[in-house]
Amino acid sequence: MPRTLRLAVAQSTVAQDPGDVESLRAGGAQVRRLMREAKAGGARLVQFPEGAIVYPDKHVMSSQGPDVVADADWSRADWSVLREEADSVTALAGELGLWVAFGSIHPLEAPRRPLNSLYVVSDRGEVVGRYDKRVLSHTERTWMYTPGTQPLVFEVDGFRFGVALCVEAGFPELFDEYERLDVHCVLLSVMADDAARALIGQSYAALHCYWVGYSIPAQYAATVPSGIVAPGGRWLARCEAVATPGLAFADLDLDSAEADIDGAVRLARPWRRSVRDELRRAGVG
Repeated sequence: MPRTLRLAVAQSTVAQDPGDVESLRAGGAQVRRLMREAKAGGARLVQFPEGAIVYPDKHVMSSQGPDVVADADWSRADWSVLREEADSVTALAGELGLWVAFGSIHPLEAPRRPLNSLYVVSDRGEVVGRYDKRVLSHTERTWMYTPGTQPLVFEVDGFRFGVALCVEAGFPELFDEYERLDVHCVLLSVMADDAARALIGQSYAALHCYWVGYSIPAQYAATVPSGIVAPGGRWLARCEAVATPGLAFADLDLDSAEADIDGAVRLARPWRRSVRDELRRAGVG
């Protein structure tokens, strides 16, 4: 029986003001349109960027005005609209029979700051997981968010997925952890106009011999578009490098006959794991 899963990775336009109802509605509508396109393209799972519904800008949220970065004023967020848009995405996932991973902010009881999160919705239209960003940038930690504490692993059709967000790409420990948790693919969703970050994500696919989904906002796609990296480090599919919404599709195949994928999954990954275990027992790392 074939062990394959079709993944779609989106680049969608990300709003940056959680109080701008029009942009929140437009962002949610775009996510749902791309979900329909992903389903039409045969995807079982579609990945969206960090903050697909909204990624609040530090200047927009500053309690001291846009010229000074200060404590975020979360009373400016329209939490009811954010919940409505997230609920609409969740409901559509159930209607389409499609798994969806999308970023947004998750409120906590005041005075605690919210979480910067990525929601995982099953093909039954149920939120089955939420990844809360663990490594926050200096600005995020100082002025904006509460950090998460746990990795997230979820399973679709026998494939195990891990999740990481944006600046976390700079911390190999998180990606090492997902290798030890035996994931087949890490979904790296970002909100950054940064070519190096895509290269780092590609490197993790090469180092750990798992697939990497790399999702960025459409407004940054001219630098590096969204795409999917194979075990071994080869880009399998990429969106157009233009600032427009789109999708990249690739079949994750555990029994792939392609030499680089077969060699990475069947040979290199178990061998490297055994070597790492030996190095740890020897007190290295």
